[in-house]
Amino acid sequence: MHIHILGICGTFMGSLAVLAKALGHEVSGSDTAVYPPMSTQLQAQGITLMEGYKAEHLQPAPDLVIIGNALKRGIEAVEYVLEQGIPYTSGPAWLAQHVLQGRHVIGIAGTHGKTTTTTMVAWVLEQAGLAPGFLIGGVPQGFEASAQLGGGRYFVVEADEYDSAFFDKRSKFVHYAPRTAALNNLEFDHADIFDDLAAIQKQFHHLVRTIPGGGRILFPQDEPALHEVIAMGCWTPTQTMAIGHSSEKGAPIWQAELLEADGSAFAIWHNGQRAAEVRWPLTGLHNVRNGMAAIASAEHVGVSVAKAAEALSQFPGVKRRMELLGTPDGIALYDDFAHHPTAIRSTLDGLRERQGAARIWAIIEPRSNTMRLGAHKVHLAQSSAPADQVIWYQPPGMDWDLADVVAASNGRASLATDLDAIIARVSREAKVGDAIVVMSNGGFGGIHQRLLAALQARAGGEQGPGKHGASA
Repeated sequence: MHIHILGICGTFMGSLAVLAKALGHEVSGSDTAVYPPMSTQLQAQGITLMEGYKAEHLQPAPDLVIIGNALKRGIEAVEYVLEQGIPYTSGPAWLAQHVLQGRHVIGIAGTHGKTTTTTMVAWVLEQAGLAPGFLIGGVPQGFEASAQLGGGRYFVVEADEYDSAFFDKRSKFVHYAPRTAALNNLEFDHADIFDDLAAIQKQFHHLVRTIPGGGRILFPQDEPALHEVIAMGCWTPTQTMAIGHSSEKGAPIWQAELLEADGSAFAIWHNGQRAAEVRWPLTGLHNVRNGMAAIASAEHVGVSVAKAAEALSQFPGVKRRMELLGTPDGIALYDDFAHHPTAIRSTLDGLRERQGAARIWAIIEPRSNTMRLGAHKVHLAQSSAPADQVIWYQPPGMDWDLADVVAASNGRASLATDLDAIIARVSREAKVGDAIVVMSNGGFGGIHQRLLAALQARAGGEQGPGKHGASA
């Protein structure tokens, strides 16, 4: 078949394109935001990319159009599909029908950490020789692409709570029917879709309803919103997870004991027994939680805790998740995807533990729909507190002013509306030993590579990743 994907450069839809191509279909796609790393990955797969949503992209008509959830009525290509009667479906529905049928699906859900944890599970299963299929909403290191069909029984999927399409407002994960489900956490997010936390909890309970009685649900013991979801009704065995070690009655089945304060080393306890250690280049309690969920998910499909921990100790990371771009002039420059106050704070906390007293710069673009609506604005100043210098970028068209966030930051923060000015300031003021984290869930005007080039020019030459490792 010829399949055309509208919204192909989204992290989910791009991964879907890779799977469709692997199934032997001719794949093309359109988007309005064609930028690396997804655009690069798709082009490497031989997938034709088109800019914009024009009717001419659908001439001659493809056999099927997969419509991404960013597409709305009134868009030229959408109206053309409907008017011409071209067969169409949503991405999650296509995935469920053509890829997930007959597989043991391992679904990774939650407000934070889905991409990283999904990649970890896929990596562990791959190292264990299980040849998993997977779909990851990002670009993983250590794999050729963000999705693969795999040759075995298992399929690992990033189970997103965002809606499926303009014609299907259910969360994507309702389509997947996982047998193993890791619910990492649950907070209010996606304010453009959900009115409040209760609305998201309802979707999570729809997911719980689809998990068979012979499956497993994993969730953190200290997440009250998830306890409330389970209390709505659960027909599947559950196991809880926690950071810290306790042998008291009722302690979680899975526990992670920190061996290093920055999370770069931890022990896994399973059923009250110390089972293994993980030592890796990642930092932050969020990554310890992600790793514990990955080990527990892999254990459910027969991978020993020791083997899973050994695989995670070699985990190469995920692009744009504290990805170290370089260390020019002794300055570490990271690219990070964090776009929620909790994720920003946890990431910066982990880096602070690693940096000690050395200076941290955070350059943050509040780009997500929820950020643009101002749903999290009262938490932003505190979320960036571990950084010494914070530059908030006010993107064009945002519905509210970041000045109040800057004012609440006790002199640590400043406001910028010009990328060139940010690059000039940071490249002028950054010192040896500093760490700079650029945080955005978009392309951010290419500031990452432009800042790297400016620092390299200042240093008089190019330097690649250094002692900080591949990822933090």
